[in-house]
Amino acid sequence: MKQIHRFAFALLVVLLAFRPDLFAQSSPEITAAELAKHVKYLASDQLEGRKSGSKGGEAAAQYIANEFKLYGLKPIGDQGSYFQNFDFVAGVKLGESNSLTFDAAGKLAPMSLDRDFRPLGFSLNESFEGPVVFVGYGISDTLKKYDDYAGVDVKGKAVLVLRNTPPAEAMRDLGQYSSLRYKAAKARELGAKALIVVTGPEDSDTDDLMKLAYDNTSGNAGLPAVNITRKAADELLRNSGKNVKDLQQEINRAKAPRSLELSSVSIRLKTDLNQIRQVTRNVIGFLEGSDPGLNNQLIVIGAHYDHLGMGGEGSGSLKPDTVAIHHGADDNASGTSGVLELAQAFAGAKSDLKRSFLFIAFTGEELGLLGSAYYVNHPLLPLDRAVAMINMDMIGRLNNRSLIVYGVGTSPGFEELVKKHNKDSAFVLKLNKDGYGPSDHASFYGKQIPVFQFFTDIHSDYHRPSDTYDKLNYQGEEQIVRYIEGIAKELSQSIERPQYVAVEAPRQPGAGRSTRAYMGTIPDFGEQVQGMKISGVREGGPAAKAGMAGGDIIVKFGKVDIKNLYDYNYALGEYKPGDEVDVVVKRGTETKTVRVKLEKRN
Repeated sequence: MKQIHRFAFALLVVLLAFRPDLFAQSSPEITAAELAKHVKYLASDQLEGRKSGSKGGEAAAQYIANEFKLYGLKPIGDQGSYFQNFDFVAGVKLGESNSLTFDAAGKLAPMSLDRDFRPLGFSLNESFEGPVVFVGYGISDTLKKYDDYAGVDVKGKAVLVLRNTPPAEAMRDLGQYSSLRYKAAKARELGAKALIVVTGPEDSDTDDLMKLAYDNTSGNAGLPAVNITRKAADELLRNSGKNVKDLQQEINRAKAPRSLELSSVSIRLKTDLNQIRQVTRNVIGFLEGSDPGLNNQLIVIGAHYDHLGMGGEGSGSLKPDTVAIHHGADDNASGTSGVLELAQAFAGAKSDLKRSFLFIAFTGEELGLLGSAYYVNHPLLPLDRAVAMINMDMIGRLNNRSLIVYGVGTSPGFEELVKKHNKDSAFVLKLNKDGYGPSDHASFYGKQIPVFQFFTDIHSDYHRPSDTYDKLNYQGEEQIVRYIEGIAKELSQSIERPQYVAVEAPRQPGAGRSTRAYMGTIPDFGEQVQGMKISGVREGGPAAKAGMAGGDIIVKFGKVDIKNLYDYNYALGEYKPGDEVDVVVKRGTETKTVRVKLEKRN
């Protein structure tokens, strides 16, 4: 008997360790205890930060699906499951054909992969053979009278550039040009055929190569790009009588470019990178409404469940030098727990619901709204059935009763609705009319669906390992989720379908003094294309006035060929408000040119 008792006790310990929810109280009521239960599991060490495509992310998805099943939601996903699977680019790895050789007056010097050089993660797979030009930091800003490309011809050649920018104290601040994507786009625009990057000694004491990393942006740089060591760069520069240290110091001291053509040297370069693709999944459950006249219409309630995994460089962590579990309790186990509690509450009272509900836990939000963008482009139920989308992203840190609500201008009556359900002044509401923003509601608003987004604001633990379970205000979150329940229930029961409103871009603080050009386009991160696909345009913005629309793919902006979002941002940054620019877009099978007059953000 003692052995049986010991076995039963051991089994209980194992079950509690792996599924603590099995023995927790479960009620259709929205409670702080159940919200805490969900967050505690989703933000646990066991799930290792729920990175999309990881084992922890998969465990989170399975947990959510199990809860949906427990509540009696209908699975409408792949093969009758609760899952909508899709693949995405999770990284890059070296292929088999990477090589770099220096040719100095006929004397060949092969460089060693991972010792002397390494491709950059956004490199185009291509071969190049030809001369090299040193162009300092690779910056061309004629307005600030600093141009590394002045006086040199880089057409058909490789350019050797320093990382980063000159120190701000040495000359006018050029920090906006530090991105390697900018350096690649500028080099390509001016006719260069390859990019070679070196880290100067004033930027690093070591001569290590950069890690091979993927920057979570579709589209390569449009030319082969590699990082080389200072030792290798000094070999390229040898016949010029210069080295990297001398040139960097001269530029910084003189506060002026020191570009030069390396007339006696050429290179032979070949880059070969392979994408690492992984599968990830949205988790989706359906609850049918009771009114035969309205249950064909849907209210979507969603939140993203993914986070940053173990963090590290390129992850989005605000402590990128720290590899540790990024728990993501508030971002966004809090929103996910809200979806679960609302799903359970509405499933327990479905006879009161006239419209149907679709509950979606999105993946890939931290990678650029991948899951929600994928869903709206591949909906499991016709998208025109969706009358409103309610999103929760970071609702676990209610402080001083302050609750931010986006989207109140996206349908007539939405502002009145959120105020009505706050008639007891439980919250100090901060209302924003805009339907766009950096979370999954934007994907739906881009498809002309009215939206709400609930948010308790950024805090010091945001995107850091310290965003842990114990720091959330669960009583406050219970208040928020109950508040959302009331709003969603009224949306379900109202006879009139919410009408979509295109909201003009909100005025930004200090925007009247801005000199940056504004287009009013909303990127679409859901599909990998050559160019910059837009999910929508701002009402009244320059793009809208020029006739551009969601689904257009920008392939050329002025003189710049657009391969990706970075190219687009760089090209836009070359203009000022009031300039007119020809923009080439693809719309289906048609390619057309529209003329856009750029503006300041209003």
